[in-house]
Amino acid sequence: MKLIRNQLSQKIGAPPGTIIHIGRKHVEEASVELLTYDTDMVQKYDSVQIPFTTPEDTPQAVRWYNIIGLHDVDLITRIGKSFNIHPLALEDITDTEQRPKIEDFGDHILIVLKMIYVSEETDEICIEQLSLVLYGNTVISFQEAPRDVFDPIRERIQKGGGSIRKRGADYLVYALTDAVVDEYFSVLETTGEWMTEIEDEMLEKSSETSFQGIHTIRRDLLALKRAVWPARDIISTLSKTDSPLIDQNTVRFFKDVHDHSIQIIDTVETFREVVASLRDTHISLLSNRMNEIMKVLTIIATLFIPLTFIAGVYGMNFENMPELKWQLAYPVGFWVLIIIIGGGLTLYFRRKKWL
Repeated sequence: MKLIRNQLSQKIGAPPGTIIHIGRKHVEEASVELLTYDTDMVQKYDSVQIPFTTPEDTPQAVRWYNIIGLHDVDLITRIGKSFNIHPLALEDITDTEQRPKIEDFGDHILIVLKMIYVSEETDEICIEQLSLVLYGNTVISFQEAPRDVFDPIRERIQKGGGSIRKRGADYLVYALTDAVVDEYFSVLETTGEWMTEIEDEMLEKSSETSFQGIHTIRRDLLALKRAVWPARDIISTLSKTDSPLIDQNTVRFFKDVHDHSIQIIDTVETFREVVASLRDTHISLLSNRMNEIMKVLTIIATLFIPLTFIAGVYGMNFENMPELKWQLAYPVGFWVLIIIIGGGLTLYFRRKKWL
């Protein structure tokens, strides 16, 4: 957080459109991947330089540039100049703390989303900023790390599955957006499994680990809510757009993604209520266990109060105590009385079901 605050301070007083990377550096060196395709061909380039030309492309071919790593400001600047991307769009792309949004600059559209997935290495929820620029028959995606949720789309393009290779770049934007939203369902499914595990663990034995797990899930759901709510508005805008860059046939598909985003929001709110219930249950279980402990300690103290009183009376150094002259005063007069009082109190507590 200190690093991000220091980076944010660099924007103070800077003119609009100043490109400053805000966020963590996820890769050592930024790279550019290119996937170009049409109905008859598909070509993949693992590493390209900007500007880049592919003479074998047809004019109708769709180009998908995928930029990995946003810390390379020089690369982002070159991309902006090559595709005439607005400086304000470039500023939003490099600001990973940017709220999800959509901006229509006339000849290109900027879409900023939060790509959320569960890391296979750490088994934690990762949140990464994803920016999409639709420019004619070109789609440019900007992401922070190599890990993404677009492998099924790449496979469909390579194998020619579905209708993605028969449609334009606007349909590719839909496919990428739909993949991001669908991954939200996967994250929610994993979160639901975590909540079930924490609930089972909590009911068996409430512990600090359970409370930390509840807090982690609550934090993740809050982050998911911050990502999904703006995404719903973005997709709603795309489902109603009259931009010439997006075909009206593709708009219908965005309406379906909008329905999915609403469903995700409802699920997130339900999960937040469940987490709040789990937290209350955790606190109640701790309180009940504390009450049980206090009850046992109170009963023990109650048992020893009269016994301590008797021991204190016969521990006084007075000569005129008749019981002291009796030979059986200690084994009979003292211990028998102690046993009778202790046993009587114990039986009384059991009848009251306090023990």
